[in-house]
Amino acid sequence: MADADDLIYDGYAEDSLDDYSDVGEADYVDPGADDVDYMNAASDPDDDDEIDIMSDDGMFVDQELSVTEARKKPYEVDFKSLDIAKLEAAQRVQIEHIAGMFVISDADAAALLRHFRWNKERLIERYMDSPEQVKYEAGVLDNPDCPRFLTLTDFTCGVCYLSAEDMGGTIDTVALPCGHRYCHDCYAHYVQQKVGEDGESRRIECMNEGCKLVVDQDTMSKLLPPALLERYRILLDRAYVDDNHTLRWCPAPDCEMAVECHVSPKQLRTTVPSVRCECAHWFCFGCGLAAHQPVICAIVRLWLKKCEDDSETANWISANTKECPKCASTIEKNGGCNHMTCRKCRYEFCWICSGPWSEHGNNWYHCNRYDEKAGADARDSQARSRASLERYLHYFNRFANHEQSARLDRDLYRRIEKKMDEMQVTSDLTWIEVQFLRKAADTLMECRMTLKWTYCMVYYLERNNMTELFEDNQRDLERAVEELSGQLEMPIERETIPAMRQKVTDLTVYVQKRREILLTDTANGYQEDRWHWNVPV
Repeated sequence: MADADDLIYDGYAEDSLDDYSDVGEADYVDPGADDVDYMNAASDPDDDDEIDIMSDDGMFVDQELSVTEARKKPYEVDFKSLDIAKLEAAQRVQIEHIAGMFVISDADAAALLRHFRWNKERLIERYMDSPEQVKYEAGVLDNPDCPRFLTLTDFTCGVCYLSAEDMGGTIDTVALPCGHRYCHDCYAHYVQQKVGEDGESRRIECMNEGCKLVVDQDTMSKLLPPALLERYRILLDRAYVDDNHTLRWCPAPDCEMAVECHVSPKQLRTTVPSVRCECAHWFCFGCGLAAHQPVICAIVRLWLKKCEDDSETANWISANTKECPKCASTIEKNGGCNHMTCRKCRYEFCWICSGPWSEHGNNWYHCNRYDEKAGADARDSQARSRASLERYLHYFNRFANHEQSARLDRDLYRRIEKKMDEMQVTSDLTWIEVQFLRKAADTLMECRMTLKWTYCMVYYLERNNMTELFEDNQRDLERAVEELSGQLEMPIERETIPAMRQKVTDLTVYVQKRREILLTDTANGYQEDRWHWNVPV
């Protein structure tokens, strides 16, 4: 930010900025640190305080579950990151449970579970009613009199027509319990093509046309070379996660972790399940997109579809330059803060609404709120269409601005690294003591993402008192975020380091508090059915 001055807010209705001046450094807690610790502690192999316990359904549960529930906020959900080893262990537990219950082989139990998409309860219910029918549908057949691998002296393959005589007197053969036998080379080529080229794993059926018997995992392990066998196991793990509604792969590039979260599709109407993988990527468990609290997945899909449809408009409003409202000089935004100062005429204004910045530091701050009365005078279809477009542009402009500000704020990390080094040189602060800058930047990024999606939510909310209260919380968070962003972009002066450190620390705590208030109220509103949409959801 250019020439940013300290702002003084007067008359904050609740939790005024005066409140955070009383928050001491000793009271500072890394925002979100507790959440990450308790929700991922069980995945730390060196953590002796908490032990992973696997339930009968193969899912991992926390021994300290009661503590987790006590610390969870209304807008948070329980989740856990699982690596490949834990995913395979979960599968083994369920396979062994079904094999012991039905007195069948592990290979048959695995085939049954994969057929029922690992829905163990549904499998048990169906199997108890008609076991033979269930086995037939799953491609499982008991026939101990039919060995899988045989070397024969009198056999001709029905695919390549090679006989034992052609092979020097004997030929290696493969058959499933169905009895359809083919030469080893043909069967190996068949399954290798299924795995290597087609990417199949869950249901590779017998070579005989019309036979639905599934090639079990033990047989596959003897027919596939090591490289394809590893691919086959990876495909089985992926199918396990894809089939299980309580699991989802982390969408971060090059991440091979999965996240377990017990939020059903029905709950997505009132829950926004933001989860964090061990790789530190936050995403929505419901839709797989980047975390979008506080708005539910259905509204997010509508918003993204609308933004895609109005791409030309979006391209126009996402331009990186604006004109100074006073002298019309072209200005480029090069930081996350929205407090702009024209270098030519020194006029201070807001990048979002182009209004005077002086009005953004008091009770008349309404930059976040769209004036519905402006469209009330539309008399014909053209005027109404124009008003509708202006309303959309109002919210999309603020949505895109916070997204752009978040991208620009990422540059803060590079500048903060230099500031942290500079502070250690020019003061007696240690490396640990200057970490407050990094914590502030993390909080700023998190709140930018929250603010971005609040504008999507308000766009689809019906206008009523609840929406007004939501916008009040949105405004309070936005004001605090802009203040913190401005503080982080100020140059460091040696004599002001203690005061700057205290103010940034206090602002970080306050901003996190404002975000928690907004998300908590929104989550409670979903549960109390306070939010009403202006579109079918």
